[in-house]
Amino acid sequence: MPQVLPPLIAALLDADRYPDPASGVEVIETHASWLLLAGAFAYKIKKPVLLPFLDYSTLAKRQACCDAELRLNRRFAPDLYLQVVAIVGTAADPQIGGSGEAIEFAVKMRRFAEAGRLDRLCGRRKLHAKQMSALAATIAEFHEQAAVAPAGTHFGEPEQVLAPALANFAELAPLLPGREEQTRLTRLAAWTHREFERLAPRFAARKAAGRIRECHGDLHLGNLVLIDGSVRLFDCIEFSEDLRWIDVASEIAFTFIDLLDHDQPGLAAWLVNEWLSCSGDYDAVQVLRFYAVYRALVRAKVAALRATQTSSDGGHANHYLALAERLVNPPPARLIITHGVSACGKSRAARRVLLHDPAAATLRLRSDVERKRLFDLDAAARSGSPVDGGLYARNASELTYRRLYELAEELLTANWSVIVDAAFLERARRDSFRALAAQAAVAFFIVAPQARPAVLRARILGRLRKGRDASEATLAVLTQQLARIEALAAEESNCLLQSAVEP
Repeated sequence: MPQVLPPLIAALLDADRYPDPASGVEVIETHASWLLLAGAFAYKIKKPVLLPFLDYSTLAKRQACCDAELRLNRRFAPDLYLQVVAIVGTAADPQIGGSGEAIEFAVKMRRFAEAGRLDRLCGRRKLHAKQMSALAATIAEFHEQAAVAPAGTHFGEPEQVLAPALANFAELAPLLPGREEQTRLTRLAAWTHREFERLAPRFAARKAAGRIRECHGDLHLGNLVLIDGSVRLFDCIEFSEDLRWIDVASEIAFTFIDLLDHDQPGLAAWLVNEWLSCSGDYDAVQVLRFYAVYRALVRAKVAALRATQTSSDGGHANHYLALAERLVNPPPARLIITHGVSACGKSRAARRVLLHDPAAATLRLRSDVERKRLFDLDAAARSGSPVDGGLYARNASELTYRRLYELAEELLTANWSVIVDAAFLERARRDSFRALAAQAAVAFFIVAPQARPAVLRARILGRLRKGRDASEATLAVLTQQLARIEALAAEESNCLLQSAVEP
């Protein structure tokens, strides 16, 4: 059956009604808006609807939401979001941007290639770790600059975190009436209640620490696009402050579960790890799984609602339930440390562990990154420290390994596996982390890649030429490390994780 369009939208299919040249006009309909694609531009018109989560019922409210959409999205995409334009005339004879009284408003945007959307790229298996690193840095920078929720507001308060999570179950129950689905929902609801009771003080602490920010609010892969090699955010939530003023951990959890849904656990793990490395917000790990389950159930609800509208069987909703169940039942945690001199392949091995974790339940701690964070330096910054001096003096190294120990302990307590990417040249330091694994009752492994001296030197020189790595190791450092390294004892060799080392 042909699509029946409202008179205004039907009239706006005429390209002559637009201020810029267009050979034709395409229309895309969503549950809340019309998107008109005309030449190099797109015009988003909000439907006059009142839904449980948004109110576009009057012209004044639609204009206000258009203004908000422009303001909010220009935080990260000013070149895409151009202006709010008035539509004048009548519904049968409208003109975009003309003079006279407005009958409607539209957000004017610069078009981009839909093939560059990350959900499209992911479907074609064209997403890679490099893009996830760039995305993580972009999100971390955006969160750092985003407004912080004032202490007196309800945003991010524990009860405000729980309410939408419980609402998911109330709304899903009638949509998924099957016995198996109801059993799954009951188990997930019980887990949500238990986790909330355990984490309520943590939620309050994150609000006090400024982790509730004016976020994007809808950061799934379909709202991310690759343009000229850079990943860009767009189409944030403008209609609900409650959905936008959220914990930054909830924001990254959405992208995380969307990558899992696209069967990309390696990229999901890589994104979270890079975001943690950029932001330093390791406390987010404590609440990340709670938010990931919440986001998965939101997607289940949306899929179930769509199934009712299309008379489908709701299979995708069940897919999200299964994803939520996997999240609440992660594999047993383990602690992995690396061992070896600079440029031997430790970071490459750690990368392999992350990208090949089918559960996306492993987190990496890099000594080179955390050392610089302790001294308020960016990861790629050059400290100018001499061998055994500055950031690499004995006391600085002790501080670094102590920080790695504390972070590893915190992450293991949250039931995440951890790989600590550091030299661990000394047996005493390795023994300390082995004791930590025993204390946490998790398996302990060592990754110890090897490389010939000539290869080591070539890698270090190559890294220094590029100047982008967190490591500041020089040939002098390598010489010193080769003289100091304490080889693995026999009992340590029994802990070697060979699968992480590339041939």
